[in-house]
Amino acid sequence: MNRNMVFISHMDAALAQAEAAAARGEVPVGAVIVDAAGQVVAQAGNRTRELCDPSAHAEILAIRQACARIGSERLLGHALYVTLEPCAMCAGAIAAARLARLYYGAGDPKSGGVANGARVFAHPQCHHRPEVYDGISADRAEAQLRRFFKGRRP
Repeated sequence: MNRNMVFISHMDAALAQAEAAAARGEVPVGAVIVDAAGQVVAQAGNRTRELCDPSAHAEILAIRQACARIGSERLLGHALYVTLEPCAMCAGAIAAARLARLYYGAGDPKSGGVANGARVFAHPQCHHRPEVYDGISADRAEAQLRRFFKGRRP
């Protein structure tokens, strides 16, 4: 690795996508995919309610957008930034897309599929395991989720 490289987080853009999702009445989760040069190739927020599609999670939408943009089902060398730990479905899509790195904010003890729950990348059936970095802007992502759910849950 080039020691002169500087890590630049794209979590602010993911948080902005999450905020836009909340404004649409969706659970505030945002995702951004960047190529190996750090250029944004896709970004999305949850749209499950809007599209009446349980698979329309931010990660899935961003993966679809990025694959269409580059003309391949594989996102080799790309990184995904997402505000919440991906669920098992999204972790499976991340592995299938061969994303190189996953950066996520808040952990999800209830529905997570990376560090919690299914731990998809730990299974021998998982053909690709991205590098995983958690806790990126976790406090901000958690605050977004708390604000959204405040008053919605008894």
